[in-house]
Amino acid sequence: MAVQKLPLAKALNESLRTALENDPKVVVMGLDVGKLGGVFRITDGLQKDFGEDRVVDTPLAESGIVGTAIGLALRGYRPVVEIQFDGFVFPAYDQIVTQLAKMRARSLGTVKMPVVIRIPYGGGIGAVEHHSESPESLFAHVAGLKVVTPANSSDAYWMLQQAIRSDDPVIFFEPKRRYWDKGEVDTEALPGELHRARVAREGTDLTLVAYGPMVKTCLEAAAAAAEEGKSVEVVDLRSISPLDFDTIQTSVEKTGRLVVVHEAPVFFGSGAEIAARITERCFYHLEAPVLRVGGYHAPYPPARLEEEYLPGLDRVLDAVDRSLAY
Repeated sequence: MAVQKLPLAKALNESLRTALENDPKVVVMGLDVGKLGGVFRITDGLQKDFGEDRVVDTPLAESGIVGTAIGLALRGYRPVVEIQFDGFVFPAYDQIVTQLAKMRARSLGTVKMPVVIRIPYGGGIGAVEHHSESPESLFAHVAGLKVVTPANSSDAYWMLQQAIRSDDPVIFFEPKRRYWDKGEVDTEALPGELHRARVAREGTDLTLVAYGPMVKTCLEAAAAAAEEGKSVEVVDLRSISPLDFDTIQTSVEKTGRLVVVHEAPVFFGSGAEIAARITERCFYHLEAPVLRVGGYHAPYPPARLEEEYLPGLDRVLDAVDRSLAY
């Protein structure tokens, strides 16, 4: 068994290395991905080993980067694009929404679009606005895009492999505050389905649903609740679009309560869709209304205020208590 304990960032690096080795059509491209190895060093060493034609330092022009990736995909390549920070993706939003997401439908399925767009997202690193945001719901709303995010090193390695092999475009959100968290990675394992949620912790009294950076926070909340005799189940979504409602439903039918947690603002966030759909599916099983915990509907604050802005352990536990009080 090729099991290693790796930081999430290193697991992504190993995944890209494996993809480049296995498929000569895989191309990594983005600002500073080559000589620098990316600002978070996710692509460290790849240009040295695979050359400047496979790991391409691009100009600072996100629209041009994604537009070039679309052209490469049309010629049979599998481009993996890095957007340096979450807030930098918006110059490329037009290309992603009007071209990348629509090409397969526009061609009645005859044109494949195997493009992965990697986006470090979320806060917790003391960075300013446009470096700490969570725009995942904007992309989940767009038909034709797959939107996924790993919460641990194993998923980082395998989900990126699966995203690169996909013939549909995948927006791959990387929880930057978890880049340095270590976890076991079995590079010879059989990965689960890319768009299937996983139960990260079993419980019977309440279900916490989260993804990406908030999974660890919810596991910590479940452990703290257990000390008070409360049994909390934690579901890691892994995929935001498509969304695995079946796994959530199964959990909620058991626990009768649901709290959805994400860093993105609660207003029009992905938690709203989960709350609405689970209320429809589980109306007669719910013992309390579905509650949501997330960021505020405000621009991302300066670093010294981000702990007040981001949902933390106390806000998650407060929602757990409120739900159990019904």
